[in-house]
Amino acid sequence: MALGFSTRRRQVAQIEWEWPMTESYENHSDRAALLRPIVYEMTSPIEGEGLGLGSGKALSLNISNGGMLVLMDQAPEVEQVMKVYVPTPITIAETPTLAEVRWTRKLPFGKVNGNGPYFVGLKFMF
Repeated sequence: MALGFSTRRRQVAQIEWEWPMTESYENHSDRAALLRPIVYEMTSPIEGEGLGLGSGKALSLNISNGGMLVLMDQAPEVEQVMKVYVPTPITIAETPTLAEVRWTRKLPFGKVNGNGPYFVGLKFMF
């Protein structure tokens, strides 16, 4: 019995990592690692939070001319527009810019209640 349970648990964990892969012809060679906390603000209300706008911090993972990959503790809606404060080479300056959520992926570890870390792909809108 215990063997069957542990085997089943491993299968579930493996399935959670299986993200759909699509063929992409985009050139991603211009990405640069950028591991910094960033501040963000949602530009429209988030369901369940009343009339307030969501804001918080995320961890940037990489950046390019077209967008940014961040790690967040919530999954914004795809097409949600966010104001992100992009770090600049001068540590005291941050450049606010608008970005659209293009995709989200939940990492297969986190809290039991469904909250947890998410990869979030952002596309800059300027």
